[in-house]
Amino acid sequence: MSLSGKTAIITGSNSGIGLGVAHSFAAAGLNVVLNSYTDNDDDHALAADMAREYGTDVRYIQADLSDGDQARMLVEKAGVCDILVNNAGIQHVAAIDEFPAAKWDAIIAINMSSAFHTTAVALPMMRKAGWGRVINIASAHGLTASPYKSAYVAAKHGVVGMTKVVALETAEEPITANAICPGYVMTPLVEAQIPDTMKKYGMDRETAIREVLLTRQPSKEFATTDQLGGTALFLCSDHAAQITGTTISVDGGWTAL
Repeated sequence: MSLSGKTAIITGSNSGIGLGVAHSFAAAGLNVVLNSYTDNDDDHALAADMAREYGTDVRYIQADLSDGDQARMLVEKAGVCDILVNNAGIQHVAAIDEFPAAKWDAIIAINMSSAFHTTAVALPMMRKAGWGRVINIASAHGLTASPYKSAYVAAKHGVVGMTKVVALETAEEPITANAICPGYVMTPLVEAQIPDTMKKYGMDRETAIREVLLTRQPSKEFATTDQLGGTALFLCSDHAAQITGTTISVDGGWTAL
């Protein structure tokens, strides 16, 4: 089945994993709605550049996904949603007894609750169109845990659980819902951490990556945003029509441990 002409909304997609998914989708002929909480010239220029590069319709819609009403507005303003990729997320690291309540609330709102709000609006659109895909970017931390990441782990576990519920509620329809669970992915944010990690531990770049950043990733290689985009694109294909309610790990063996 050709995906050309279908529309994908990707939250948190002006950088990192979301942008990688957007490039993969646009290259396949999909119309794409980019999103983040900012609303500046660079955001709209990014959409315009992608539209020219791939010859498809690419728009940017600002929405602060910490606000449920804005999350719903994002899908409503797009007007059509054949594929929904819930990717927006933030992180904070602290012990539970020192974890700021405001950070907990923000992480739960952006990483988990926003996916509920966008899905609630998108599903009627998919049903009207007679086809749909919900793809939630969870994490290896949606399947396992790490210390000092209570809110992130809780949110990502919640996203995995909600994915299963959406799949069951749409099981007899041509709509699927799945979660992709990445391990460590090479993004601009991760790249920016490498020099500080090298300095902190007195290591060269390769050693800092293998022994510190990728200590829990057995492959000792980062996943790439292109690999995440390809995985998401596969889940949209006819080959994946009977894959629903499950997780696909792209984590270099992390969750095999």
